[in-house]
Amino acid sequence: MALPLSSRRTTRRLAADAGLLVVAAAFILPLAWVVLSSLDPRADLRVKAPDGLTLDNFDAILTSDITFTPLLNSLVLCGGATLLTVVCAALAAYPLSRFRSRFNRPFLVTILFATSLPITAIMVPVYALFVQVDLIDTMQGTIFFFAASQLPFAIWLMKNFMDGVPKELEEAAWTDGAGPLQSLVRIVLPLMGPGVAVVTVFSFVMMWGNFFVPFMLLLTPDQMPASVSINDFFGNRGMVAYGQLAAFSIVYSTPVILLYVLIARRLGGGFALGGAVKG
Repeated sequence: MALPLSSRRTTRRLAADAGLLVVAAAFILPLAWVVLSSLDPRADLRVKAPDGLTLDNFDAILTSDITFTPLLNSLVLCGGATLLTVVCAALAAYPLSRFRSRFNRPFLVTILFATSLPITAIMVPVYALFVQVDLIDTMQGTIFFFAASQLPFAIWLMKNFMDGVPKELEEAAWTDGAGPLQSLVRIVLPLMGPGVAVVTVFSFVMMWGNFFVPFMLLLTPDQMPASVSINDFFGNRGMVAYGQLAAFSIVYSTPVILLYVLIARRLGGGFALGGAVKG
């Protein structure tokens, strides 16, 4: 006998709720482990209540060599590369959005394809190139490569947001004598503030968690960012300082969280991927 329609709807809703709870648990449990282990003097791989609360794990990592210098290196690398990415993406997306050409679509498809290339596939030629041009083991060289690796998707995102800004506003500025660069800086970018914020946060987060690129391009320990220095907590023969690793993970994730909170507040808490602005 078939179930009534209301019963079937209830069953589907319960199944969907159960599936969402499983997904939520998959995200919450690792976060709970990080928070609890950072306060546990005898932390291990289990998610459990701490055996007494302590801040010794934070005291052990809050030193210049372990945390502050790597975090400063990460801020310099990711901040500089993010700024370069956003500026170049805006300059590249503007003509793609405002001027129609038969080459626009092939170009966009090409740069979108570039985002699908695995970073490991291009690191060997990049390393050889950096050795030839004397950019290996330099902060500026790593910043350039970070920006180049994020630029294709940043252009694609920026162009989609820019399409939502009415062109009539620029045309009014052109009649007053403004040039394309002036209209981009004074009209288009302010109106697509949420879009610029999304590109900024996305680029920064992708660079902040990148281990492989700085590990390959930087050789001096004093220049290593936090994404690489976190590997120091994994000792030999499986010995891991889990409590210190969890404490470092919390400190390491703080700049990304603060960036998102600050930008979200400035934009009224809105991160809409539509990016449309009605004139």
